[in-house]
Amino acid sequence: MNDKISVAIIGSGNIGTDLMIKILRNGQHLKMGAMVGIDPASDGLARAERLGVATTAKGVEGLLALPGFKDIRIVFDATSAGAHGRHNALLQEHRVKVIDLTPAAIGPFTIPAINLDAELAAPNINMVTCGGQATIPIVAAVSRVAKVHYGEIVASISSKSAGPGTRANIDEFTETTSHAIEKLGGAQKGKAIIVLNPAEPPLMMRDTVFVLSEPADQAAVERSILAMVEAVQAYVPGYRLKQQVQFEVIPADQPVNVPGLGLRSGLKTSVFLEVEGAAHYLPAYAGNLDIMTSAAVACAERIAATQFVEG
Repeated sequence: MNDKISVAIIGSGNIGTDLMIKILRNGQHLKMGAMVGIDPASDGLARAERLGVATTAKGVEGLLALPGFKDIRIVFDATSAGAHGRHNALLQEHRVKVIDLTPAAIGPFTIPAINLDAELAAPNINMVTCGGQATIPIVAAVSRVAKVHYGEIVASISSKSAGPGTRANIDEFTETTSHAIEKLGGAQKGKAIIVLNPAEPPLMMRDTVFVLSEPADQAAVERSILAMVEAVQAYVPGYRLKQQVQFEVIPADQPVNVPGLGLRSGLKTSVFLEVEGAAHYLPAYAGNLDIMTSAAVACAERIAATQFVEG
């Protein structure tokens, strides 16, 4: 019995091509149905053709016209926030599940380690951002122990791993990630910063998470964080802590000024992360792209298993 469903990828750039390689190599319930782009000369489309995957350089309209489109159950959109709205509208007319790797956030924010099962029925799910996938699980881990006043994340990625899509969506990155820190992380106020590091040789993705919460048992917070790291590692093996979790007590008589919230005291938790990519298509330093594609594949596998294969 064939238990694999057909999927398509819109966007033949770095993220889309890495997604394709992951599905071709490791897909349990997924198989490649089509690779879609708008540049006939793109490496992603050329690679797809060599690997026997149906291709079109005519965008989403070209996908709809492919003979195999009737078999497509899930579409990954790895283009841009601006283009995603139109893509989603066309695909929803055909009742196709959409996994959005842009910051458009039309569908619910989804991070596999936090809320995937709750969003399986949504017609469109949003993968937040690379920084969000890496850091929001840590904020959520603290939220399981204590009320979080403020969560701030700094995502530092190699400039070489930031393609045209990433650069065009910098504003959307900070806005979407900040909102998701509150929505999924449980923070009363969230802030996101991204740094494109031009260093040579290229540096691996590094993420810093600062969380200010109500007073809490430090050992309990650390246990929650370690458990969350393990949950993310289940689908992103290169995800790890760079050093031990750090704590600082902010006393009530010496509160800090939190932007948008005023003076707050409590427990400050600092977490330092590194994300090494699997190097399926992209270099290992491009963990920012790998965590997005790995999380998206994890979501699609779960959707396929629960909605198309098992049920």
